[in-house]
Amino acid sequence: MTDKAIGILLFDGVEELDAVGPWEVLSFWTSYFPEDGFRVLTLSKSGGRVTCAKGLVIESQYSYEDVPQLDVLIYPGGQGTRGHMKDPTQIEWLQAKREEVSLLTSVCTGSLVFAAAGLLANRPATTHFASLTLLQEIDPSIQVQPDDRFVDDGDIVTSSGVSAGIDMALHLVARLAGVDRARAVRRGIQYDPEPPV
Repeated sequence: MTDKAIGILLFDGVEELDAVGPWEVLSFWTSYFPEDGFRVLTLSKSGGRVTCAKGLVIESQYSYEDVPQLDVLIYPGGQGTRGHMKDPTQIEWLQAKREEVSLLTSVCTGSLVFAAAGLLANRPATTHFASLTLLQEIDPSIQVQPDDRFVDDGDIVTSSGVSAGIDMALHLVARLAGVDRARAVRRGIQYDPEPPV
């Protein structure tokens, strides 16, 4: 049986923790609990290296052309999303993925690209606190949820800024494999947020 695939999109200007936070959660889950039948992978438009928002260079495993069929797509945020919002090719790619992928998720300003592609019309959604107004401006029909860490609207899940992607990824584990599994992952990565300041 082939594992179901969760793809994390990478691109120049992606916010590091938006992508790597969910990767940590999901790769821990899929590595330690392979019996759940999921794997996590990374993809970018051309494959290969991308330079993140703060200079981290990471290498995606697949390109748009050779990525396997995805069951879940995670669209991180970062400054790179500003170009994506205005790129017809990227918007068309995302709209095509909407037809192929059963669950779309975003972190931070990834939801702005969802909005630009028309995927959030008449839906509840969230984004980074500094982009809430922009999210509403892109599509006034969006029911912006400014205080939610993440918003699960069935086949689309959006999360607020940066570290919220970790919470959203744990929520995905709970959705896909149960709350007990998500708690085991949370303990495994020692994620128990009590900020020191």
